Amino acid sequence: MSLMEHGKVLPLTAVAWTSNIGCCPKDFTLISITEDGATANFTRGFGMKSGYYLCFSKDLKGAVVISDIQIISDKDSIPHGYSYIREFLDSKTTVSKKKRVVVRTSPVASAETAVLDIKLTAKSKMLLQHYTYVGDIHGYVLWCRKGHFSTPVPKAKPRSVSLELRSLSLEEPSAPALPLRPGNLPPVQPQGRLSNRRHSLHVGDVLNTSGDNSLQAITALDGVPFSLHPDFDFQANGMALQLNNIRIKSVKDIEKEYNYTFTVEESAAKRIRPSVST
Repeated sequence: MSLMEHGKVLPLTAVAWTSNIGCCPKDFTLISITEDGATANFTRGFGMKSGYYLCFSKDLKGAVVISDIQIISDKDSIPHGYSYIREFLDSKTTVSKKKRVVVRTSPVASAETAVLDIKLTAKSKMLLQHYTYVGDIHGYVLWCRKGHFSTPVPKAKPRSVSLELRSLSLEEPSAPALPLRPGNLPPVQPQGRLSNRRHSLHVGDVLNTSGDNSLQAITALDGVPFSLHPDFDFQANGMALQLNNIRIKSVKDIEKEYNYTFTVEESAAKRIRPSVST
């Protein structure tokens, strides 16, 4: 089984026992042949009609990866953090308990390395390059390969507003909005004394656009009425602003007025404390 899938190394996410290809889940790969050409059908012993196979998955939907795999005997206690592999068997098949395959899983976000592949060989002196010996089980030798892995980049789903959310709008349905042109600008009713810029939009303001045809010359306040409060309209009330009492000071005047020589602090620092006789 190739470790590369579309140019990326994917980790194992599950290992299981299965009776046959019909019982094997669709996202699992069944190991039917060993690396030295033998049938990888595990049987319990003499007289047993049904065997079983190892299978594995690289589906990352569960967000976990297999970080280690071991083989233990029925006399050994299962290591901390490990679990027995799953079983997808028919009613006639049972897995031998003399030796068990256990795996340790880790979250894919926190795992740096994982089991990338597993292979089987018949009991022989055959060695697999770049693979680690796991152990003997029911007449076969289990090998695994560990290393760094690649995770697929999630694709961003386009956002869409459902019809239910649109129906929650408090605005009454209206005709589709027209593009902003000088001919379809909303009319603004003048109130009081308005500035010429804020009273309304002129054709020259709309046509004063940038090279990319964006309306950068129009601000958010264009078209918004603006007027002064009557209390601050001095010309309308016949009042003149009194500015005669404001005196402009030079830098020399300011330095002279706020000059401070720190003579008191210097004299206090130069004082000698009287000695205390004991």
